[in-house]
Amino acid sequence: MSEARTARTYNQRHIPRAYTPGGRRVSVYVSWSYPAEAGRNAAELDNRFSTMTEVRRVAWPAYEDPQWSDPYRFQQGIAGSLELFFRAWVPFQECAEEITGHPVPVYQRIDQAGFFTPLDERVLDDTDVLFVFGLDHAVTEQEARPGEIEALRAFLRREDACLVLGPHHDVGASDDPKVREMEYRHHGDPLVPRQQRFATYVRDVMRGLGVPVMNRYGLRPATREGNRIAPLSAIRDLDPKGWLDGVTHFNFHLHLPHYDVTADAPDAVRVLARQPIDMSRPHPFTEAGNTEFTMFLWMPPDGDRAADLLLADSTIFSSLFGGDSSLRNFWRNLVSR
Repeated sequence: MSEARTARTYNQRHIPRAYTPGGRRVSVYVSWSYPAEAGRNAAELDNRFSTMTEVRRVAWPAYEDPQWSDPYRFQQGIAGSLELFFRAWVPFQECAEEITGHPVPVYQRIDQAGFFTPLDERVLDDTDVLFVFGLDHAVTEQEARPGEIEALRAFLRREDACLVLGPHHDVGASDDPKVREMEYRHHGDPLVPRQQRFATYVRDVMRGLGVPVMNRYGLRPATREGNRIAPLSAIRDLDPKGWLDGVTHFNFHLHLPHYDVTADAPDAVRVLARQPIDMSRPHPFTEAGNTEFTMFLWMPPDGDRAADLLLADSTIFSSLFGGDSSLRNFWRNLVSR
């Protein structure tokens, strides 16, 4: 993660971006309450992010440079791990700005200083492509308000708009500890607890907008030589808009959500890409006969909704998990079509 090329600012109001032909305005909305996540009791085993100290221990020696390990320079609790997210989104922000000519603001539902920013016209009025990263732990009870759903419906009536929803994984939903242990052994990430359930907010949004999808599990993708993620199983004949043009794979992450389509609506919800699963590690999903999970979906305009609606996990936009030209092509497609 490179150092910023310009001086950084914080705790200032967003300056609205004027519309420019051919330059779409991209915004990111993170559905968490930063204080709720950072303030979780580190003695609790489940449903929290790792502390930075835990990250350093597991990833040793990757984060032993003083930039990360010096407590006078970088927070060593859960807040430190949250800040890694912000740093890892910078390449995506820079890429999108280079393509569109507009800076990419990152909003938080509740930020470090406790300011509450609902997803309303203040966020949406100068946004053409909105990413909603569903990184709120369910225990923090982030619920979408009726006014937010109405604001999103108005946003989706715009022909030039695009909404990308990214509910994160749902590990350990079962009450059976043996099933939870199987899930944990499958993904193999010691930083993820036996239960880590995300995205109450985005689930509310999907329910309110009539998106028949549910985020389930945290599945380990299959890999090829050099620990490269296996190519996507892309269904390109369902992709006339070219969302996956030049895209063969995303980035490798140990636990990715399966986007389960809960209604028989092939015309309304198009599965554009599935990801092969690491079959060497048992999981309830694979024991049920599945070898791939649903990774990327598109809901074309329909009825009053003139906008495109997509589903893709937030890890695809994070440099923490690597990236190459295939991933940048995907970013380009999403912010320019």
